[in-house]
Amino acid sequence: MSAADAPALVVVPTYDEAENIRAIADAILGQVPTAHLLVVDDGSPDGTGDIVRTMAAEDDRVHLLQRSGKLGLGTAYVAGFRWGLERGYPLLVEMDADGSHPADRLPAMIDAVQGADDVLLAIGSRWVAGGSVVDWPLRREVLSRGANTYARIMLGIAVHDVTAGFRVYRASAIAAMDLDSIDSKGYCFQVDMTLRVDAQGGRIVEVPIRFRDRIHGVSKMSGGIVFEAMLRVTQWGLQRRFGRRR
Repeated sequence: MSAADAPALVVVPTYDEAENIRAIADAILGQVPTAHLLVVDDGSPDGTGDIVRTMAAEDDRVHLLQRSGKLGLGTAYVAGFRWGLERGYPLLVEMDADGSHPADRLPAMIDAVQGADDVLLAIGSRWVAGGSVVDWPLRREVLSRGANTYARIMLGIAVHDVTAGFRVYRASAIAAMDLDSIDSKGYCFQVDMTLRVDAQGGRIVEVPIRFRDRIHGVSKMSGGIVFEAMLRVTQWGLQRRFGRRR
């Protein structure tokens, strides 16, 4: 199946996800059989890349972009977006490899973008009506809700889960961005991308999801990445308030 026949390219960055990658690939392709999957692997020492290479040899919907080392989530998505744009996929999807993003919501998110020409981005959201998280301690939920509320108010955007990493972009919105200027990481990358879409004037919609923590492996998120996000949100918010456009 060629890119011209696929409605979407699902970009999944990996680093040491050997325990998860087959399950998430099966879930994605089971829910959207006509989609393609691109795994961007950062030289995982646990052999994730080798597993994907075997999968790709067996299924022409699966592709591997192997990188030399751990170069970061944001750069992995940008590399995946470039790969997808070069091949003409109409929709580009962000999705984690750890199972926290429910693949059964992918069809609804794709439909949200395909169903209206003015929609440039659909976000799988925990913090809209119908969205939820599974087994989170109260402190973590309060922190996430508070951070997203701060970002929404500071940036002046009507997005309730701006840090969410489960997304479907219209490829034309990505193509209109200066990808070389993106240097954000982690949560900050998601905020940055949201602002870039918002600046294009298209609609951003939120599709409720039920978010679940990873079962296997360990989170790659650090306190430094969270701090960077809050610092940049403040900086970007002040720039927007005082008339400097992103």
